[in-house]
Amino acid sequence: QVQLVESGGGSVQAGGSLRLSCAASGYTYSITCMGWFRRAPGKEREGVATIYTGATSTGSTYYDDSVKGRFTISRDNAKNTLYLQMNSLKPADTAMYYCAAATGCSGTIIFGTQYWGQGTQVTVSS
Repeated sequence: QVQLVESGGGSVQAGGSLRLSCAASGYTYSITCMGWFRRAPGKEREGVATIYTGATSTGSTYYDDSVKGRFTISRDNAKNTLYLQMNSLKPADTAMYYCAAATGCSGTIIFGTQYWGQGTQVTVSS
């Protein structure tokens, strides 16, 4: 089992920044990628960014087109923590953001065994 705990959400004005964190614990040896996903009210959950974390990976990152150039995903292996730096936030970024870990990834899509955090709310006002 893998446990994921997100933090860092909040309310910000358009153009502002937030950094989300996701602390991972448990049996993470089987995880090959981690990512951030979001669900806005009335919309389907969508992939925001993923990073490959397997032992043989190069740390490749993938972003949804809507956040490219504004968001940066990164991971601190020593702290077993995933981050999402969000800059130039827009009202359209308002959503519940979820951290996920999985045994398989393709771009911003994850598959296989998946683990999810409880989510952290991001609200961007105009």
